[in-house]
Amino acid sequence: MSLKRHKRLSSKKKKSPKDNLQAEVLHELGLEAYQAIPLDVSSMLDIITWTLGNQSPLEPSDLPKAFLQSLWLLRQDARTPWCESLHNLVTNDDNNSTGKVLSSFKGDSQGAINPLDLITAVYMSASTFLQQEISKRMMQCQFSIPLVLPNKDPEEPSCFLLWPLRGIVGQWRSHPLNKYRRIQEGDLATTCMPLVSFVRLGCCSVSKSQVLNHMLRGVTSSCQTFLHRGMEGGQLPKRLSGGLVEIGWHLPTGDSTKDVFPVPLVFSNLRGDASAHEKCLSFLCKASSAIVVFCGNLKEKEKLLLASCKDTNSKLILIDLLDTERNESRVVGFVDENLEKYMGLPEESVIQGRGLSEDALASKLCDTLKHLLPDRLKLITLEEAAQFAADIGLNVDEGPICQKAMASVEEVLKGLDEGSDEYRRKQLPLQGPLWSKLAELEKAESKQRKERTEIDPQQQKEKNDIMAELRSYKMTPAMKIFTDALFTKDKVKRAYFLSWLTLRLKKTTKQNETKDLLTNLQTVKKESMLVDLDKLEQRVKDTPGDTGSIFQEGTEIQSAGLNLQLSEQQSEGSHQLRVSESKEKTTEPLSQQTDHQHDANMAQETSITLNEKENELNSASEDQSCLLESGENSTLRFKEKKPNESELTLTTDNSTSGTQQMSLDDCADPSYEPDTCALGPEHFLREIGLIFELAYISPSSGNQNVLRLPSLATDLLLYGIPLELMDGDASNIPIQWLGCVFGELKRRLPQEQCKTRVLTNLGDYNARNAEILSALFGVKFPEWKKQTSRGVYMAALCLPENLRKDMRCDVLLLIEVRGLCSVSLDSKRNILGNDNEMATFATGLSDFLMHSMSSHPGSDFETNLSVRVNALLRIKEYGSMPFCQFFVQNENVNSKLQASQLRYVSQVLLQTSNIDKDGKTTSCTVSVKGPWNKMSLSEPVDTDYSGDVLKFKEILFEALKRSAAKAEAPVLPEFMRRLCSVWDAIKEESFSIGLQNTDIALAFSLLCTEFFYWENNLLDNMKSWLTGATKKTFTTKGEALDASIQNDLLSELKKEASEEVKAEVNKLRSIAETYVMKEETLKMRSDKFMPILMSNIDNLQDRVTEEITERLEAVYESHYSSTQLKKFKALLGEEQESKVDALVEKSKTTKILLQDAEIEDEFEAVWDKILSNFEFRPSETEDITPRVEDILRQNLISRGLQKHMKKLEMIGQNQNSDFQVCDEHFGYRSRLKQMFEDNNKQHKVEAQQVANDIIEECKQYIADKCNKPADFSDGYIIELLQNVEKSLNEKSVETRSAFEVDLKVYLCNASCQDFQNLHNRYAKDAELLTCITKRKSMDLAEFIYDFRKRDQCQRVAQAFISMVIKPTVLDYINRPLGISIAEEIQRKAQQYHSSQAFHQSLLEEMIKEDQFEVFLEYLLFYDNFRLRKIQETVTAHLTESTNLGQWRHQRLCEIVGKIEEAVNESTEGISGVLNDTKPLLERVCLTLEKGDVNVIRTCLTGPLFSITVEWNRFAKCLLESVAAMQMDLDQEFSKNVDTTQFLNCLPVQPQDYLFKKVKGCDKQCPLCRAPCEEEDMGHEGHNALLHRPKGMQPYASSSVSCISCPESMSEDKDTHDTSTTSSVLRSLYPDWSFSPDNPNSSKASDYWRYCVT
Repeated sequence: MSLKRHKRLSSKKKKSPKDNLQAEVLHELGLEAYQAIPLDVSSMLDIITWTLGNQSPLEPSDLPKAFLQSLWLLRQDARTPWCESLHNLVTNDDNNSTGKVLSSFKGDSQGAINPLDLITAVYMSASTFLQQEISKRMMQCQFSIPLVLPNKDPEEPSCFLLWPLRGIVGQWRSHPLNKYRRIQEGDLATTCMPLVSFVRLGCCSVSKSQVLNHMLRGVTSSCQTFLHRGMEGGQLPKRLSGGLVEIGWHLPTGDSTKDVFPVPLVFSNLRGDASAHEKCLSFLCKASSAIVVFCGNLKEKEKLLLASCKDTNSKLILIDLLDTERNESRVVGFVDENLEKYMGLPEESVIQGRGLSEDALASKLCDTLKHLLPDRLKLITLEEAAQFAADIGLNVDEGPICQKAMASVEEVLKGLDEGSDEYRRKQLPLQGPLWSKLAELEKAESKQRKERTEIDPQQQKEKNDIMAELRSYKMTPAMKIFTDALFTKDKVKRAYFLSWLTLRLKKTTKQNETKDLLTNLQTVKKESMLVDLDKLEQRVKDTPGDTGSIFQEGTEIQSAGLNLQLSEQQSEGSHQLRVSESKEKTTEPLSQQTDHQHDANMAQETSITLNEKENELNSASEDQSCLLESGENSTLRFKEKKPNESELTLTTDNSTSGTQQMSLDDCADPSYEPDTCALGPEHFLREIGLIFELAYISPSSGNQNVLRLPSLATDLLLYGIPLELMDGDASNIPIQWLGCVFGELKRRLPQEQCKTRVLTNLGDYNARNAEILSALFGVKFPEWKKQTSRGVYMAALCLPENLRKDMRCDVLLLIEVRGLCSVSLDSKRNILGNDNEMATFATGLSDFLMHSMSSHPGSDFETNLSVRVNALLRIKEYGSMPFCQFFVQNENVNSKLQASQLRYVSQVLLQTSNIDKDGKTTSCTVSVKGPWNKMSLSEPVDTDYSGDVLKFKEILFEALKRSAAKAEAPVLPEFMRRLCSVWDAIKEESFSIGLQNTDIALAFSLLCTEFFYWENNLLDNMKSWLTGATKKTFTTKGEALDASIQNDLLSELKKEASEEVKAEVNKLRSIAETYVMKEETLKMRSDKFMPILMSNIDNLQDRVTEEITERLEAVYESHYSSTQLKKFKALLGEEQESKVDALVEKSKTTKILLQDAEIEDEFEAVWDKILSNFEFRPSETEDITPRVEDILRQNLISRGLQKHMKKLEMIGQNQNSDFQVCDEHFGYRSRLKQMFEDNNKQHKVEAQQVANDIIEECKQYIADKCNKPADFSDGYIIELLQNVEKSLNEKSVETRSAFEVDLKVYLCNASCQDFQNLHNRYAKDAELLTCITKRKSMDLAEFIYDFRKRDQCQRVAQAFISMVIKPTVLDYINRPLGISIAEEIQRKAQQYHSSQAFHQSLLEEMIKEDQFEVFLEYLLFYDNFRLRKIQETVTAHLTESTNLGQWRHQRLCEIVGKIEEAVNESTEGISGVLNDTKPLLERVCLTLEKGDVNVIRTCLTGPLFSITVEWNRFAKCLLESVAAMQMDLDQEFSKNVDTTQFLNCLPVQPQDYLFKKVKGCDKQCPLCRAPCEEEDMGHEGHNALLHRPKGMQPYASSSVSCISCPESMSEDKDTHDTSTTSSVLRSLYPDWSFSPDNPNSSKASDYWRYCVT
């Protein structure tokens, strides 16, 4: 196939990316750096291998890494494209929809990107090999996979991705009518399937991708293969993925209720409008079996494109989504009667989608496609599709380098068509029987040397013959080409070569499986001529699901009507077996077709002979016999080049209904497995090692390239290709080869980075060991399948910097055992012995052993268990024992039982219990339901898988860290020596347990299980005893603080516990001895097993005794600490209570709100007081001097003062003198200079002063530390030394380093005693002190809260008193006072009894005053005049009265009593309850109102009085405030009264009250304005006793006032000619009495005459 070279692999210089939208996306995601050097598979180690948790992306540049991490964990949310900040914004937005939130972000917004753009960007930035790994995992997650990738430069053509799809293997089960259906398996890149493509023309309201999802998985499935706008981020604009073509597969499971289609299909989806991506549309039209067009509003361009789609060979299906009301000029009038005639399409090819939902439209499309299946859609492979892509101008990723690598692979495998056995004999001869025989002879020789017997001459002769034959070896052509291909400097070419070799050998393996099946069928006797169908059906029922057949589909045989005829052919002396198949319908032929068209009328019998032409063989081999099953019809094609063999023809009569149909794999005997294994890349790598090993045996047989082989193997090892440590087929090890490879690896690594840890995954051949290690660490080991090689393989992982320190190693060596406990029919082959050797060898190399438990029903439980147990027993005998963990695939009984037994065995051999001091198991069992157990890729990955994998990785890493803490990691040479030592022990069989023995392992595993049962019983008994001892300890409450009593009790309990444990252990020892002696198998090995048991029992006794002792001490300490803590709390509570009361009183007095800082200071004073006086137990003697000395030593070393180390001996000795400066502290020049100065001692004085100042500062520092309630810490000395250094730097004194050292020694020695006392005070109760200190912040918070609550309570109570109660009290007091004062005045002054008396008193008083202004006020303002006189009377009375104070005090006592009664009544039954104060206050008010008290409570409506407090405390504050108010009012009442102010406070004014009493009638004389003095209420006639004479009132000339009253005219009638007579006045004023004869008239005249004269 001639394909265009991909731009990435091109040797031409790359163009710099243009400044466009695509480049912006890559820059935003942080991937622009990977456009020149793309991400490789090796870079995934840093991304996924060392990741132990789900790390949320914080910014867009984290999204690619997060995507890859989640994808490797097979998480369904791997394509989530949001950063954490944006995701939180959307999830927390309750009011807006996701679309509204996203609409506020622009396309380049922080953290917002379409998931399709993310996937496209990752593919653009990944190498083709990483793309392949990504595609495999996306297929496992059932995600769509990119097929055509847009170029980051829009002007460049897109790229067809074929290589990432190679190696993706699918499994499915179609729906024929047969009863026995097998799971079919095939490479999806080379399997013939119908390809249905979906494109869009114009804008559509229907989601094309959602329709595709419904078609792939069904409407009810939650799996979203294709991303659509309804998913997270799907609404965002696509900036990079326009023109992307994705594919997804529908792989049926065989369940018609779940499968949408009965056969496998591949769907492709073109992103964006097809009119903008014409090349992609053209490619899909050519390559697709059917193309589905979603038609929206179409323009002229879209019309032409639609017409061009009709002219292709693909089946065209149109979906009308056009709105006819809005688009009158539409192209495809689907309601037009002439549509089919115009487009030339049948009616079923047009679907009206207007108004249909996605699921309804998907249902219609499924029905349409089902009608086209199976014979109306052409079949195509993706390889053929790549050729179409190249023809139309798209790039294809498989360029010249890839093609050259494929050609090299074909050269290497030239001759493989003759058979794998023949190929191995010719091209890989070193792996033949000579290598196996040599291993046997060397083992026999090693045993003889161990036994010190003479070496058998016959064996020596055989070994020499073998060596002589090996020396004649010359490198075969295949190996020469293979090594040359690996020696290339082009790593891309080498990677392509190895990948092509793997794919090609897998393909050949499947072909060989089918040939072996046919050979097995030919063994049927000629005479019978028929196959025993009953046995055949039984084989089908028993055959496991994994077939591995190259016939991906349709290679099934109908058992009913199956005619197997064996006829002898004379030509070429061979037999031909014919099986012919008649057909009613036609299907796609298997061989590659150039035009991909099938003649519908073709129906012929297919017969394939074994001597066909070689080009036909190659064609059939390249196509891998592509076929699609269709109902009852099936087609089988098999081509074989080998001559002189039988011809096989399978005939199936489809006219027979109800027949049973099965694949060729179904005919295979499940117990049959060829002796020789299929070829794999590991065989070629094994041959390389043997070639180099031979070069050591026979140096003349090697050349220069042979000497380069270790370097090549090291390159491959560092690249990720595992190194084979042991050939499991021959059970031999190339020691010299491995030694040189490890030597080269050591040379490559830095000398300080050669420490290693070994982690081995040990599982049987069904345990999916390679897949498990790949899931955990991302490494690729050879996958085990039947007919493959066996061996021990190793991969090397360099640890990142952050893990090297924790694990104390640099390289993690992963070892995988392949093919363990597999079955072979070769009786000559010692499979059990080889299994034991491999397991023992791998276990012996391990620091950490991971047992992988298979859930496969075909696993031999006893054999698998015995091999593992034997390996552990031998390595224990060898002298080492790895840490063990257990990995269970799914939770079935066998796996969990096997894991439990192995865990018991490993822990017995480790001489540890199942529980350590931290309560964690030294080994644990983790169950993971992984994707490796799926029936097919149609089943989704378990949702718990990712979490389980991360959990198990975390357990593994923690266990590796624990093992690192217990043993030093060996370097690579030590690992090689260990490998040789273990292998020598295996060869010599220097173990007491033979390699063929299984009974001992099973018996020992049962013994370990029983032992742990006995141990659990012992632990349960001791747990019960400990419960009783705990109760006994806690019952001594009254004597808890008596140290002597408690110590005696503790000692007694410890002694009792030791005796109890001893008794229980003696019972256990007796039971164990009895059990061993009863079992014959164990009895024979009692000398080996009894020491192990006794050691475990002794260890158990020590451990349980120690644990019980620790528990008792912990119980005692807990009891003591809890008692002391309660005591401390009580003391602190009492002190806090008094302090809070004082602070509340202070706040109440000063009315200043205290700040938190002031409250904290008060609390600190309380805390320090209580803690300093608290009694702590004195500690046991623990000298801190060594700690101080060590800290000072490290300080001197860090400052380069090691020469003064001897001075440290002074620390700890008594210092009787002060620090003195001496000559040693000064340099020679300094001393010489001082000798010539006048004051030659000045330098010493200055230095002494500096030293004294520093000593004083340090003493203050030490005192401060000792006054703190905390134990001594090393940090005190470190800080002290830092202070000394800082002070010396600040002083300008020229001294030598000896001055600094002596000063530090002096201060450290001086501080030792003080710090020792501090340590002695707190060390014993350090935990208690820690507990108390931890509670300090809580106690402080409670202190502040308590004060704030009390202060708030006090303030609210005061506010209530001042705003509600006090006004109510004053109102209650003052309301009756006005009336009382007025009544008292009435009792004392008679003039206030009637209005006449009052009027008369006024007249008399005016005479007495004799003032014109008074008369004038009386005449003009009579009412005001009266009121003023009453006011003066009241004021004078209040000044003289003594009853006012008594009245107010009496009323105050009454109201206070009522208030206290109301408060007490309101708080009954609610003592200590936290509640709102407002209801309480309202209840108090209601109670007062019931007692005829007018409560003023309008201010209660606000939030001021709504606080939550304890009601009894608040009531107390209320009563205190009421009492204070009463006292204040009493004091106020006892003072002199300001009359005016007092009267203003009275609700009823006494003057007003009196005025109403003496006011009388309001009427006045209409002539003289004299007041009416009638006292009778309701009188009709008014009468004034003293009328006023004429002229006493101002009046106008026209006024009636000019008429004088008769009483005033009686004595001078002649002088008033104009006056009116009395009769006239009565007629004018009938309500008034005017009588001149009134005897009072003379009095009035006399009064006024007196006044005016």
